[in-house]
Amino acid sequence: MKNTTSERRTWNTPLREPWNPVIKSCLNAIDEHMRLYISTGDRYHLGQAQTLREYICDLKTWIHNQEGKT
Repeated sequence: MKNTTSERRTWNTPLREPWNPVIKSCLNAIDEHMRLYISTGDRYHLGQAQTLREYICDLKTWIHNQEGKT
């Protein structure tokens, strides 16, 4: 059974709301870079995917820290 968007987003908060599309876009970009790396072997795409992963990790850490202050 597939979850609806509202079921999957129960953790959403006003602080997280504006960052959700940004994170989703980054995840899509990671997928595309990995697809291109696998199909071409171009290591540029591997590096870009890693850069985006690090950005998402840093962003989520910042969000958690901000939530801890409220």
